[in-house]
Amino acid sequence: MSHDAPAADAVLALYEEDGALLHGHFLLSSGLHSDTYLQSARVLQHPAHGARLADAMVAGIPDAIRGQLQVVVGPAMGAVLVSYECARSLGRRSLFTERENGQMRLRRGFALEPGEPVLVVEDITTTGGSTRECIDAVTAAGGRVLAVSAIIDRSPAGIADFDGIPYFPLVRLPVQTWRPEDCPLCVAGTPAVKPGSRALR
Repeated sequence: MSHDAPAADAVLALYEEDGALLHGHFLLSSGLHSDTYLQSARVLQHPAHGARLADAMVAGIPDAIRGQLQVVVGPAMGAVLVSYECARSLGRRSLFTERENGQMRLRRGFALEPGEPVLVVEDITTTGGSTRECIDAVTAAGGRVLAVSAIIDRSPAGIADFDGIPYFPLVRLPVQTWRPEDCPLCVAGTPAVKPGSRALR
């Protein structure tokens, strides 16, 4: 597989190839319901696929920002491998945040220098909630978030916004989501399944 930056269609084809683009009735970690689910872990189990996506994510960040970055941070679990691969591509350190007593923070002895320039990454963004928590954790640890990236932004237009921090998703794929009380799949009697890696907040 070539390491050229993949186009949006190529990224989605990769998800299809790895059985990571699922259709049905899903309960997302945000609490929303959807008829489409992207399971990045199925793609990232293949190192060549993860490397190709991360190289493209990094390449999509403007040179003026990319040249300043010293650390890549992603929220566990979904973005641990994304952080590692983006850091490999940049030649920088990779950290991840975890929840401790309900609060996202750096653990395991991870630390940031005061003002250290950080790239925050995700695999998939829907509402951007986990990404914002990760940004807050980085800021609390003394870091300075210069940019945010994700493999796929599946949010409706304008939802995934990070208070002015530049955001460079590799692919934008708006997918229909509903609040549970508005979900037509629930009305139709189709049971929702929760395929993600963490409990609902």
